[in-house]
Amino acid sequence: MSVTVDGDKSGLVPVRVRRILRGPRPEKVPALVGTACTLIGFVDIATGVFPRFRASRMRALAEVLPGTIGPLSSALALSAGVLLLLLAHGLKRRKRRAWRAAAVLLPVGAVAQFVWRHSVLGTLLSLVLLAFLLRHRGEFAALPDPRSRWRALANFVVMGAGSIALGLVIVSAHPRRVIGSPSLADRLEHVLYGLFGVEGPVRYTNGVDWTVGYSLGALGMLTALTTIYLAFRPEHPAARLTDEDEVRLRALLDQHGGRDSLGHFALRSDKGVVFSPSGKAAVCYRVVSGVMLASGDPIGDVEAWPGAIERFMDEAKAHSWTPAVMGCSETGGQVWTRETGLDALELGDEAVVDVADFSLAGRAMRNVRQMVKRIERNGYTTQVRRVRDLDDAELEQVRRAAADWRGTDTERGFSMALGRIGAPGDGDAVIATAHKTDADDAPDSAYGDLKAIIHLVPWGPDGMSLELMRRDRSADPGMNELLIVAALQASPDLGIARVSLNFAMFRSALARGEKIGAGPVLRVWRGLLVFLSRWFQIESLYKFNAKFQPRWEPRFVVYRKSRDLPRIGFAAMQAEGFVNFSLPRPFTRRRPAPARRPCAHIVPAATERGIRAA
Repeated sequence: MSVTVDGDKSGLVPVRVRRILRGPRPEKVPALVGTACTLIGFVDIATGVFPRFRASRMRALAEVLPGTIGPLSSALALSAGVLLLLLAHGLKRRKRRAWRAAAVLLPVGAVAQFVWRHSVLGTLLSLVLLAFLLRHRGEFAALPDPRSRWRALANFVVMGAGSIALGLVIVSAHPRRVIGSPSLADRLEHVLYGLFGVEGPVRYTNGVDWTVGYSLGALGMLTALTTIYLAFRPEHPAARLTDEDEVRLRALLDQHGGRDSLGHFALRSDKGVVFSPSGKAAVCYRVVSGVMLASGDPIGDVEAWPGAIERFMDEAKAHSWTPAVMGCSETGGQVWTRETGLDALELGDEAVVDVADFSLAGRAMRNVRQMVKRIERNGYTTQVRRVRDLDDAELEQVRRAAADWRGTDTERGFSMALGRIGAPGDGDAVIATAHKTDADDAPDSAYGDLKAIIHLVPWGPDGMSLELMRRDRSADPGMNELLIVAALQASPDLGIARVSLNFAMFRSALARGEKIGAGPVLRVWRGLLVFLSRWFQIESLYKFNAKFQPRWEPRFVVYRKSRDLPRIGFAAMQAEGFVNFSLPRPFTRRRPAPARRPCAHIVPAATERGIRAA
């Protein structure tokens, strides 16, 4: 009697048995291979570092050829193990080049295991994983990530530190063969010399010097070779907005820009874009740490959104990037989840003020009204103008002031920041400035009577979206409130009916958690948010927005799996500028801006009191 497993519909074979016989599902293969590669890497490192676990059957041959078969095999196993650990993450992400490298390293590690340790288990693990890799080679077809030669410097630092730490373990792994009692400084000196292939001060008996020396030399060579490879391999620059892309996006914004207050931020030069087959919709994105991060809703006709979203998901799949969307609207979240099967989670709320309903009168606006009146009595005046109405000298002054008044070394912002002022095509943007002239001001001030700036970008034909707020630190408190009120009061003359202010992350939790009757879970969650506000200004942005009595529009994060959320959050923090791996400002070079964007490099993208988006 025989039972057919594939296509079995009789129910004679249990479901669990059928799954075991069929093997893992294709989508699970990369994760399994990456985990197994990590295990094999640790086994290879252990066999190269620690003394043999049992007597070798090839002891006679090893003794005849000291310093060749034994030490070389140990170093080979160590190198293969380190490289497999480095490749494990790439295998989990289905990278083709990681698969090719692992297919070469696994047999090398198996040979080293057999020759040096005679470890049957270690050899079999390597060979079984190799066979598994070859069988499922079609699952590893992802294209490379964007990369630059800065990876070489990062590799040198990380690999160098790891080699020194592992070298100390190697030097200390033979306590019974050490001559004398070398100190930690002696061991560290031995490691540093050994990485360059030079004998150090520590001495061993029974030929262990050769084993330690070859192992340290292998680590040093591995660090050097990987650094040289990363330094000289071809660069794959990240996607950037081209002139043609910008023209097409501006055309879509002219027709459909009123749908989303974040639409104009799609014109950031550091974003890539994918268009729908019809060209009537587009999704703008940036790749950060393997996350393909889109922001806001797709641009263009809603009926063409599915085509652009499909192109976005195809691009993410081709590179094995994790797809995510930050700050999309409720309509956008519904389309994303319906078309892709992704999930959505409410991230916070956007503060939108309807100009027709705004007034400083009433008890609710008392604090803002009193602050504005006090500042005006101190001699401050305001001007609200379109960017095209500023002359070149004043526009340049605004740019320099905004750059110098930035509170951080890095420009922050991604989802709700443009990163420039006065670029060609941005003449409809609005700049509100605060001024004060009196006898106390220095006559040679670099910015004259300019004390504060806010910059708002177009949101369709009748809206504005706040992009940045900056002020001179010597100016009176309340500059931001003053300029926002001035912009709202001047909006009718500019044909503006609605203004989008800052984004308040987790606003609903903060608002409900402080009300009477809030449950213990909600109160604990609010307490955690208040604690995190010490670094991320979550509560302060919410309270600042609430001063202007806005209506709240929910914004969502769209993600594939719950376990991806920490990674997406970290990538978003990198994109927004909260986490920065670049060199400090004194060591960075100023790069000239592209010819088509003469001002893009000098305008920061953060608000004075925090980022507008998560």
